[in-house]
Amino acid sequence: MAGLSKRTLWLITVGAGLVIANNYYNQPLLALIARDFQVSEAQAGSVAMVTQVGYAAGLFFLVPLADMFHRRRLILAIFPFIVTSLLLATFSYSLLGLVIASFFIGLTCVVPQLFVPLAATLSAPAEKSKSIGMVMSGLLIGILASRVISGFVGAQLGWRYMFFIGAIIMFIFWILVMKNLPDVKPSFTGSYGALMRSLVHYFKADAALRLASWRGACSFAIFTTFWTTLVFHLEAPPFHAGSDVAGAFGILGIAGALAPAMLGKIIDRIDRNKLVVWLSAIALFSWWLIGVPGATGYAALIIGVLLIDMAIQGIHLTNQSIIFAKHPEATNRVNTVYMTSYFVGGALGTFVASIAWEHFQWLGVTLVGVGFALLMLAGHLLFFRHAT
Repeated sequence: MAGLSKRTLWLITVGAGLVIANNYYNQPLLALIARDFQVSEAQAGSVAMVTQVGYAAGLFFLVPLADMFHRRRLILAIFPFIVTSLLLATFSYSLLGLVIASFFIGLTCVVPQLFVPLAATLSAPAEKSKSIGMVMSGLLIGILASRVISGFVGAQLGWRYMFFIGAIIMFIFWILVMKNLPDVKPSFTGSYGALMRSLVHYFKADAALRLASWRGACSFAIFTTFWTTLVFHLEAPPFHAGSDVAGAFGILGIAGALAPAMLGKIIDRIDRNKLVVWLSAIALFSWWLIGVPGATGYAALIIGVLLIDMAIQGIHLTNQSIIFAKHPEATNRVNTVYMTSYFVGGALGTFVASIAWEHFQWLGVTLVGVGFALLMLAGHLLFFRHAT
């Protein structure tokens, strides 16, 4: 294993963004899809939902395989299925066909969750956090850019062209990966059943992994609580804005997306327990800023968005730096445990925030966001001494 060169780091950083984008192309296209298939927008929404279900399945069942097989071979084997899934979506002429294709898009586009542990494994110890931060920033920028690009392509050419363009991009990147990605030998020699059972072992045996999973779940719940209900908040008084303004707020996510790259350069010189406390405090302050009675202007909302994104992404990087450093022999498996918890928290945040908005509007959403931030901070303060 020759280490992680700058060329390889940029390859997987850009690749993380390009691959994860496939999961989010559909979101700005749902109205176009609904009109094309003559279904309701709620029915078209199943495309986005099933994509995330597929991603969760890939995260749980495919990502651990990278500890069992040569990572380069596994990644190269997945790419033809990504291309095929995108082409199936392009040429789907029924909603059911598109839903099935979308499941496989989500299932196969877990490659970024293979790239992050790969960066950790290949990096020198002093560069590990910096490398993880770089790849995480690429992933987050890919999510942001995908919505902007997809909305433009859909409006100009139609929704099918976006999936077709995605397939071409994936084919080109597959060739680049084939020529440039280094290999990492497997660290696990047992059966697939034993591999999956080891996930339970790591979760039970490692208090640091459990605490990181708790912090990750709460932090992503904070994130989804805000972004799920933002469009409703902007449509209501005093903003009276449309979905276009809510979409424009996504551009602010660039700052949050850059946070891991910046923090990764210094995180190894910081007390991570204190860092989590400070980032939790920033998240709490953000909710106070955007939810305090009388905070009705765009300025408070914009500053709040920036601070929430930076705090959440900082906590995410801190969590992954901790678990990868503790388990270099099982980076993909501990990442599976952590990211599964992360997405469970995000789903819970979406669910609770929707109920809070329905009954209590933005005040209820603010209380939910504060609640998750307090739970994250309380769990950390109670158990960090046992998670070393």
